[in-house]
Amino acid sequence: MRAKNRLTSSFIKSAPAGSYCDGAGLWLVKREDGGAQWVLRVTVHGRRREMGLGGLSRVGLASARKLAERWRNIAAVGRDPIKEREAEEQAARREDITLNIITADAFESRKAELKGDGNAGRWLSPLNIHVLPKLGKVPVTDLDQRDIRDTLAPIWHTKADTARKAMNRISIVLKHAAALGLDVDLQATEKAKALLGKSRHVAKNIPAMAWADVPTFYTSLEEPTLAHLALRLLILTALRSTPLRNLRLDQIDGDVWTVPAEAMKGRKDATEAYRVPLSHEAQRIIDLAHPHARNGFLFPNTRGGVISDMTLSRMMERRGLEARPHGFRTSLRTWLAETTDAPHEVAEAMLAHVTDGGVVRAYRRTDFLEQRRALSERWADYVTGSSGQVVKLDEAG
Repeated sequence: MRAKNRLTSSFIKSAPAGSYCDGAGLWLVKREDGGAQWVLRVTVHGRRREMGLGGLSRVGLASARKLAERWRNIAAVGRDPIKEREAEEQAARREDITLNIITADAFESRKAELKGDGNAGRWLSPLNIHVLPKLGKVPVTDLDQRDIRDTLAPIWHTKADTARKAMNRISIVLKHAAALGLDVDLQATEKAKALLGKSRHVAKNIPAMAWADVPTFYTSLEEPTLAHLALRLLILTALRSTPLRNLRLDQIDGDVWTVPAEAMKGRKDATEAYRVPLSHEAQRIIDLAHPHARNGFLFPNTRGGVISDMTLSRMMERRGLEARPHGFRTSLRTWLAETTDAPHEVAEAMLAHVTDGGVVRAYRRTDFLEQRRALSERWADYVTGSSGQVVKLDEAG
């Protein structure tokens, strides 16, 4: 009788329930329910091992013989084929649990919590730029504090805010991996911080123009160029650059500009749009900008998008100014504090800052639009040189 290849395809199809040897340790086990399984029996270091090779429905006779030959050869050199297969499967799984893969999965899970579903890429950028190029192919189960330390050390003291964000994102990804059931070190980021030490970086505020100097600067923006008009509206509304540069004509209704929630920093509630009262001067600037409008945007660029933040910053830089566009928010806030009696919550609302806790805001259902309208008009009067009087608010407003 042949030592190997004893079975035939025709016999396999018609054989009743039972165990049938193909030779050299390869067996076909047929069950009463009609199912069948290939099993390889080998001896390694004097110990009998049984290894399943798959069901007959997906592993035919020829394939079963090839598999059996492969694992017999491994057993012949003293290696356990079952452990070898487990190691191969684990290695294959490791390719699916790299930091690249788990980061992408974690991002998908968090998208709904991020402004604009994270399409701007700000959540991922610290990882994409500083972490994933070095650690992206490392399985998260292998990631430790030394890996993180060595990766973030070059920016830990020079780009502290970016490094902090990257560290925070790594922690979130590791927690996501743990939730997937992976064996990761959840303390790796805290250990890495201990190894890196306290950052020597000293945060600097964005340079702001003194409010007393704003009228002179505003007057200097007399040419109706796109950059001049955008800067004027930025000064008048004290909004951040992003919503202003992306201002669409359909967001303006009379003397109110409604900025979508996804365009407002820190406003994740999709229903929490921000209403901006437009002073008469702001409306005049918008009218002057209308001829520049393209594709629905009030401040377009020549490439089909909108003007960049650097366009505004560089214009101020070329004038030899230390102040930057974002600093006009500070200019307004200081003017409010020093020359008006605006309540704190109203003054903060002028800058679209969220104050108090969620419960307080839930009961205080107002955005102080009318009080802000009066302050916006007085601020416009001030920067255009029409008025410099101390502002008093109507308490009933």
